[in-house]
Amino acid sequence: MFAWFERRIDPYPGEVPAMPPRSLWRFMLHYSRGALPWLVLLAMGSAAFAMIEVMLFGWLGDLVNRLADTPRDRFWAQEGARLTVMAVVLVIALPLLDLVSSLIMHQSLMGNFPQRIRWQAHRYLLRQSIGYFQDEFAGRIAQRLMQTALAVREVAMKIMDVGSYVLIYFLGALLLAASQDWRLALPFLMWIIGYGLLLWQIVPRLGHVAQAQADARSAMTGRVVDSYTNIATVKLFSHSVREENWMREGMDAFLQTVHRQMRLSTIQEVSLITLNVALVFSVTGLGLWLWTKGAVEVGAVATAVPLALRLNNMAHWITWEFASLFENIGTVRDGVSSLALPRAVVDAPDAQPLRPGPGVVRFDQVTFHYGGVEGARPLAVLDDLSLHVAPGERVGLVGRSGAGKSTLVNLLLRFHDIDSGRIAIDGQDVSRVTQDSLRAAIGVVTQDSSLLHRSVRDNIAYGRPEASEAQIAAALRMAEAHHFVPDLADGHGRQGLEAHVGERGVKLSGGQRQRIAIARVALKDAPILILDEATSALDSEAEAAIQSRLDVLMEGKTVIAIAHRLSTIAAMDRLVVMDRGRIVEQGSHAELLARGGLYARLWARQSGGFLSADAAE
Repeated sequence: MFAWFERRIDPYPGEVPAMPPRSLWRFMLHYSRGALPWLVLLAMGSAAFAMIEVMLFGWLGDLVNRLADTPRDRFWAQEGARLTVMAVVLVIALPLLDLVSSLIMHQSLMGNFPQRIRWQAHRYLLRQSIGYFQDEFAGRIAQRLMQTALAVREVAMKIMDVGSYVLIYFLGALLLAASQDWRLALPFLMWIIGYGLLLWQIVPRLGHVAQAQADARSAMTGRVVDSYTNIATVKLFSHSVREENWMREGMDAFLQTVHRQMRLSTIQEVSLITLNVALVFSVTGLGLWLWTKGAVEVGAVATAVPLALRLNNMAHWITWEFASLFENIGTVRDGVSSLALPRAVVDAPDAQPLRPGPGVVRFDQVTFHYGGVEGARPLAVLDDLSLHVAPGERVGLVGRSGAGKSTLVNLLLRFHDIDSGRIAIDGQDVSRVTQDSLRAAIGVVTQDSSLLHRSVRDNIAYGRPEASEAQIAAALRMAEAHHFVPDLADGHGRQGLEAHVGERGVKLSGGQRQRIAIARVALKDAPILILDEATSALDSEAEAAIQSRLDVLMEGKTVIAIAHRLSTIAAMDRLVVMDRGRIVEQGSHAELLARGGLYARLWARQSGGFLSADAAE
């Protein structure tokens, strides 16, 4: 029975995730579609429960009247059938209704519904552009993803469950009191109006505070994650006190929203108590006065007073449920601002996978800028740049910092879309092929080869998940990582290939990380290879060892390499010198030195293989 209800909602839908709508209720509907039929059933069950509960109060009043009017010796004969119906409803119908409602709520909705939202939102975010993740704390994005999934569930379930129950209960209480005497309905009507005004004034304010609180909580979490992620930097610069102060600012911003929330809660509590006392007092006094005047029977008082007491007890629960509803609405609004953003780079509607080829790379009159302005004109990072790389050719990109070298390779990977021109691989425009197939055809080794906080095996096989043990072992040997990997161990006793490398690979040395990264790219075996400052962070000995591995890795591939340390790329087939987004020189190392241009000046001014300060200027 449990398993059947647990399978009613698919927590991992397979359809391609679309951008969520920006408006609150359309955002809610977007993520609630798969659960909507079960939310409706939950609402129907809650409405039925409220109707039965109000009817029981009516039966109670009627029972009091019949106890007063019916002789004891004939009571069971006259009232047995009616009492049997009441017993069946009370003992059988209510528990069964509660069972079905509980199964829908706890088995179908509570777990699967938010998991479905997390899955859909995560899949959408994974396909966001690089710029999206560069503009936000990773911890803040993760926090909003988790918070929003739970908040959408709570809003949807409270509206359908609590909302339907409260609406039917209030209407039923009003009609039941009026059925006894219209004057008895007046205190209930006034209470409902007063209660509605209280909710209208307080609860939306709580919602606004909750939205500010969700944002402050995300920011606070982001600061914590940022400090922990960069703990080595914090310790190296002895900035523990500075980090404490920075963290305190974030915590204090969150605490201020908590104080605002608690002030509103106190006002709400005092106002609610006043309303409830007035209801019980007025219903009891009015009921007794009507009874003494002979306008109502004792059963009317027996119905109205317990009903007022029941509403008195319910009012606190309802208020907190509505406060929680608006608090979660605030959290959803906060999540919309992060999750419902368009992707900067998307596949063309008719995009096809990149067809395998020899690896010809061509940039034709490419212009690109990041959107900054210089006066009134955009800052062009690449300006009408054209470059042709033949299959199997090794090209080194040279230039000062900011010349556009890394931007060039990022555009080849289509991390950004160009403003004008064309980039093609084997004659296929990269903007017309799928991003996954494009990046599958390119292997990249960067200066900061961050690893996943998983096992060594998982990190290497990331380049080819279906790789065999023999292929992984061959990649390790090729990268000369087979010497140290068997000796690796982590705090959980895992060793060798199963040892976890820590966040971003912090448990490994720089040279070890680079070797694992090289093994990963070697296993991927893509026809095009990009080396972006692949050895600049290493010492000379480690660089020499890894450079020899890179030479093996480059065999038979089209290579584009970037290095400030010119000695590492001097032996390339061709060097391309960039300056201010343009290509200013091309040729071999010897040809460029003989030309006496920018490359020759950079080479002459290097000290220990790095560009000097004069050259950088």
